[in-house]
Amino acid sequence: MKIKLPPAIIFVFTGLLMYLLATFLPVGYFDFFGRRLLMKVLAGLGVVIAFIAIFQFLRARTTADPINPSKANKLVTGGLYSFSRNPMYLAMLLILLAWGLALGNAFNTLLAAGFVSVMNRFQIKREEVALLEKFGKEYAQYCIKVRRWF
Repeated sequence: MKIKLPPAIIFVFTGLLMYLLATFLPVGYFDFFGRRLLMKVLAGLGVVIAFIAIFQFLRARTTADPINPSKANKLVTGGLYSFSRNPMYLAMLLILLAWGLALGNAFNTLLAAGFVSVMNRFQIKREEVALLEKFGKEYAQYCIKVRRWF
């Protein structure tokens, strides 16, 4: 099954929308003690999770190509993947939340929620169908044990 739009494009587009929203809708501006620290923690956590998740795919010698998930030759279920079925997308979400904090507009949380919704509907569900066709019962059991996001 071929996915139409790469997740990286959805991620960048969401970040751009967040910037535009913060620029042209300043009524949502907010600040609080520790906002910058929380932003750095979320961004750092997102980057670390992304690198570890990608490294796990490389170590397993399988594809991390989200456009053609049926090309995967091994199901990665250990490490981060024992806590989240989609740590790469979780990393993107954490980075978007950090970006929203950097921009300081409360309405950006709605766009981050929209990112989750779009990813669930148009990316993750299609990947799950492809992986279920490819790995069958093994993947179905994995889905029962491990949550989609966190």
